[in-house]
Amino acid sequence: MGLNESLFSITKGVLLESWYLFEEAAPYLFLGFTVAGLLHALVPDDKILKYLGKSAGKFRSAFNASLLGIPLPLCSCGVVPTALSLKNRGATKGATLSFMISTPETGVDSIAITYALLDPIMTVFRPIASMTTALFTGIAENILGEKRDQVKKKESIVMMQPMADCSDSSCSCNATSSPEEDTSMKKKVKGAFKYSFIELLGDISWWLMVGILLAGIISYVIPDEMVGDYLGGGLFSMILMLVVGIPLYICATASTPLAAALVAKGMSPGTAFVFLLAGPATNAATITMVTKFLGRKSATLYLGMIAICSLAFGLLLDLIYIRLGIDVSSIVGSASNVLAPGIKTAFALLLIPFMVYGIYVQRIQKAG
Repeated sequence: MGLNESLFSITKGVLLESWYLFEEAAPYLFLGFTVAGLLHALVPDDKILKYLGKSAGKFRSAFNASLLGIPLPLCSCGVVPTALSLKNRGATKGATLSFMISTPETGVDSIAITYALLDPIMTVFRPIASMTTALFTGIAENILGEKRDQVKKKESIVMMQPMADCSDSSCSCNATSSPEEDTSMKKKVKGAFKYSFIELLGDISWWLMVGILLAGIISYVIPDEMVGDYLGGGLFSMILMLVVGIPLYICATASTPLAAALVAKGMSPGTAFVFLLAGPATNAATITMVTKFLGRKSATLYLGMIAICSLAFGLLLDLIYIRLGIDVSSIVGSASNVLAPGIKTAFALLLIPFMVYGIYVQRIQKAG
């Protein structure tokens, strides 16, 4: 009886912690998905492609790709066929890698949830570091890979052709706009709503729930001293998080509550940032696809630049907090205090049916 009571108490505590995190994030998630739908409806793919081709130059194509990828809310699964489609339609290989890095690392939804669960410093630092990592990687690829690109140009186009149609319904490939743009504002609004709160929300809802549940487990079960002793800061802690984050499949939105829970337990903000940067940008499937369609050298550069930049920015972020004299664990989630508890609960309850329906639609599409 004592064991059952103990298990019940732990389960109750974990669920309450998870619900608290979900309530904190819900208003910002709702805002993020709304903006994502507007971007999907108002920014067609052909306009983006204009700035990513070889005519834009080695630097500018990578810069444009890293900048334009920041607000787009695609996960590391959905960005692969989309990015390869862009490459097949004229984007440079460097721009393709820049897009593949900046897009899954940040999005309007993940920026919003970062503000809700972490703090304003991390909210500003995250997209800047993501864009810089994507820019450096894209420029390096455009410079170093120019000769081998010329040799393998025809072969690469043939190999990537099957990906251009984005026929895999398991990924968020629907981010590319139809060539026949509908001019009806009513249909655009309807399409934006469907994309945000059915397709996109359905695509990440499962991982978001898993991330929030894991964050609840961390908040309730793991002692503060354990996180502080092993992940409190320094290069070793960051390398450990890098090793964990690179092969793990987790989207930028779902990784944020995990990072927030660990920071609240005593993890340094720089160590958490390594996970936020490396985790969403890479996973085993993405690495395999980059190697297959862009080449082993491009994949090596892709992983190497993400690893180096993650560690460098992690160390820099810890230094910023130290110089400012800020104890990040004491202010995690404080930005969301501007909203009344009832408003946060209302947004959480509003999101649940959309999440359930979105998951149901995704399952039906996969089964079909």
